[in-house]
Amino acid sequence: MSASSPLFVTSRLLPVPHGFATRLGGVSEGPYASLNLGFSVDDLPERVEENLRRLAEAVGAPLDTLHRLNQVHGDRVLEAGGEGSGVLRPAEGEADALWTARPGHWVAVGTADCVPVLLVDPDGRRVAAVHSGWRGTEARIVARAVETLVARGSRPERLLAAVGPSIRRCCYVVSEELAARFSALFGPEVVAREGGAPRLDLARAVRDTLLGSGLGEAGIDVLPHCTACDEGRFFSHRRDSGRTGRHLNFVVHQF
Repeated sequence: MSASSPLFVTSRLLPVPHGFATRLGGVSEGPYASLNLGFSVDDLPERVEENLRRLAEAVGAPLDTLHRLNQVHGDRVLEAGGEGSGVLRPAEGEADALWTARPGHWVAVGTADCVPVLLVDPDGRRVAAVHSGWRGTEARIVARAVETLVARGSRPERLLAAVGPSIRRCCYVVSEELAARFSALFGPEVVAREGGAPRLDLARAVRDTLLGSGLGEAGIDVLPHCTACDEGRFFSHRRDSGRTGRHLNFVVHQF
């Protein structure tokens, strides 16, 4: 994988091919322009398939070893299964985190404001991708993913995590009720008040959950990008009133 690509941004921390897709470099049109990587929106399937082919070429990984999910905003973690079949694989099942120890395979989650997290175990050679919206963050989905890797032999203090582009506190106004719930669960630091409205810092809540799961501060990289702020580079469900594309956030088992 090249060190940089207009199709995705990367973390300085992870030692394997990975990325958080941007909206650049694809063939989709209108609100999905141009690198929409999700079949769940009203885009032409053939355009999504071409976008996925372009991503796989940029990553340098076979498209038929890409594993995806039907995401449900829960706390279920699945292991990616099966060998490459020569065609794009169907979704693995309903869950919000996916991991693999299969060389050459890659796991991914889709987002359009939610927090994507990529986990790498450089010792045990395992990788995982996690989708953490506010419901998943509240359910501590990233902690469930860490626990799953630890149950397979990973040491939490040796895990590396990259927290990717998402809607950030600057743009994420929430209800008083949700702000109170998150303050109670994660501490008052995850809620800020600007102009009287509570704003939620989901990325901080995810980072704090990773720390509470045993990862070290030096093993967590929180990328600075806000999907809602940067319309030229990212899709945003909130900014675009739900009519927008989807990013893929992926990590390849290539040590």
